[in-house]
Amino acid sequence: MSNATDVAPAAASPFGTGGYASRPEIRWVWCLAGLLVAVGALVASVRVFVFTPATRLVDQAAFLGSTYGRDELEPYSKLVLGVVSVPFLVGATLLAVVIAVARKAFGDAVRAVVVVVGANLTTQLLKAAIERPIDDLPEATYGNSLPSGHTTVAASVAAVLLLVVGRGWRPPVALLGLLYAAATGVATLTLGWHRPSDVVAAFAVVTAWALLVLIPNRGRRVKDVTSSPLRILVAWLLAIGAIAGLATAAVTIAAALGVAAGDLSSSSAVLEPTSLRAAYLGSCAGTAGAAAALTWLQLLARR
Repeated sequence: MSNATDVAPAAASPFGTGGYASRPEIRWVWCLAGLLVAVGALVASVRVFVFTPATRLVDQAAFLGSTYGRDELEPYSKLVLGVVSVPFLVGATLLAVVIAVARKAFGDAVRAVVVVVGANLTTQLLKAAIERPIDDLPEATYGNSLPSGHTTVAASVAAVLLLVVGRGWRPPVALLGLLYAAATGVATLTLGWHRPSDVVAAFAVVTAWALLVLIPNRGRRVKDVTSSPLRILVAWLLAIGAIAGLATAAVTIAAALGVAAGDLSSSSAVLEPTSLRAAYLGSCAGTAGAAAALTWLQLLARR
């Protein structure tokens, strides 16, 4: 004799969500853990790349290295960044609200607005509050630019769309959102608008808000859902991308610090052309890897 806890047959579609079984929801623990990781990434971006001289030098080297290949990439970067605007952000937020209301997920509609407003306001407050130390380095007096406002807009749009779409659409939305937001972040590096730490901090701010708004809703009983093949594939792609990108960045930073050998002046070997190029390429990989890791956290929280 069957009862309410029996598992139903799995869906045949690649977007299928598998079987269902009622269970107590404990995902708030995952949301809280992910929130702490995101906040930790934000704090680390500030402490390590703003207030620590050695790694601040590497961050600056990546910033200066963006001049290599800029002429070829500038048209594409401007095309990507040209999308980012206040009307775009408002329109994307309204779209997210409409999707949530159409699904009768009224709580998600409210959460989407909170994420967009909270993340973008936090970015502007942090940018005004943080004072970047001035070093004897080329263009080091540019001032604070952490977190990146353009990246925050792009990442918050990607986050709220992932928040409001149905379960079957979450894997492709997460992947496409990552590609768009990461392209925006890398474009700001290519044009010399931001340093790598600015972009990572922006992703961290958005992820923190996206997970924070989910915590109050994670204590009810819900249907347990087995993962679809597409969800598993996307989760693995995000994980592999995160590991590859962050590992590349770690190797680049270690190599740059070894080359510097404690020399934090404008004559440091890190500021030689070859080192600048390596720092820039490594930072692009690192920001993409950080974006993949934080998107992975959001996807797992929205099962």
